[in-house]
Amino acid sequence: MANRPMHSMSITDYGKQALIFRAQREARINRNFRTAFWTGEHFQVTLMSIAPGSEVGLEQHKTTDQLLLIEEGTGLTMMGESKDALALQRTVRSGDAVIVPAGTWHNIKNISNRPLKILSVYAPPEHPFGTIHKTKADADKAEY
Repeated sequence: MANRPMHSMSITDYGKQALIFRAQREARINRNFRTAFWTGEHFQVTLMSIAPGSEVGLEQHKTTDQLLLIEEGTGLTMMGESKDALALQRTVRSGDAVIVPAGTWHNIKNISNRPLKILSVYAPPEHPFGTIHKTKADADKAEY
């Protein structure tokens, strides 16, 4: 069992152990585009930091449901049944939650002048244990 120190600045994958942590704080201190924070058998928690003017990137997870919790900043969320028809578009900000069912095309663009901080839950896990993508370019290179 792990009890995440509330004052620690290191972020690592704490997967498969019980954990208590301050979600908003951990999302805010993450400086990587994507950091796997907790990877278990049935779901995964990642932290994301999207630079001003940047985006997660248009994607679809065929067999993975996703919950995105906006912890800081403002973004434009786009979702739809095809990558050419993102009919559901909404501005999201701190405190908002976005549910992306498996098979849904989606993207989030940072429309603020500070990093967009997101805590993302994938069920089942989407990225390998311990994944760290410092930049979006690193994430794009690591397409699984």
